[in-house]
Amino acid sequence: MSKKVHEFNDIIRKLRKDLFGKGPERINTIFVENMAVSTLYGNITPTEKFIASTKDGLEMVHAARTKLIQDLYAKATPEGMEELMQAKLLHLFSDIKVDLDMAVSVFIFDRNIDEH
Repeated sequence: MSKKVHEFNDIIRKLRKDLFGKGPERINTIFVENMAVSTLYGNITPTEKFIASTKDGLEMVHAARTKLIQDLYAKATPEGMEELMQAKLLHLFSDIKVDLDMAVSVFIFDRNIDEH
């Protein structure tokens, strides 16, 4: 894993830990052209797991996890992200499979960020 990918993952982990009280246990990120695609594993807190044990609870955890992240990024890009990527973050697309405890975030930047 490159230093840039490692630092990018650290920014994501810290933000989610600060927001939800638990950051992902593992993050896989790839840079493709102007996108960073991150797959995050081990996101859900024990409380969220309990809440998600019912259909309504599952939908509530899903909505909270996706909406909070999207709203947070819409208000302000995480500290250090644009400097690290040397590009402006334009959009974030994010979703989570609560039952699999797996999330995917696609970050769209204003220029190519691919390291190759």
